[in-house]
Amino acid sequence: MNRGGGPLPQVLSVGELARRSGVSVSALHFWEREGLIHGWRSAGNQRRYERATLRRVAIIKVAQAVGIPLAEIRTRLDSLPRGKQGWAKLAGDWRADLDRRIALLTRLRDRLDGCIGCGCLSVDDCPLRNPQDRVAEEGAGPRHLLGDPGCPPGHASSDGRP
Repeated sequence: MNRGGGPLPQVLSVGELARRSGVSVSALHFWEREGLIHGWRSAGNQRRYERATLRRVAIIKVAQAVGIPLAEIRTRLDSLPRGKQGWAKLAGDWRADLDRRIALLTRLRDRLDGCIGCGCLSVDDCPLRNPQDRVAEEGAGPRHLLGDPGCPPGHASSDGRP
């Protein structure tokens, strides 16, 4: 925190990065070993990071919280060009995948208490939506929840259409 009103430091120690980001020092070291963030050693052999690393850490933290694997996060961040325009490109490239994840999570939330086409036939509306487990012919897994085109009326298809 800069209460003095002067310019903010553009280089952060690992402790400062941890405090400002809310991520433990050990997690930051791990993410650095995994290539998610990048730092360097000072003349005194202390870890240093550009202030812009705060944004990378924030993206990693949120992406992890919503279940995106670190390997995928690293792949996305590896494609990030330097500069502010890089974030716009990353957002555009990642948008379709994030929209797909949001749609799937929304279907999960909205249908968790009903038949999802998994074949268990244990929920009250399963006999109506999946009589005799007919959706098993379409493949394995929760066919209604995944949004297959052959699912009953009112369920979304894989391309998001009802």
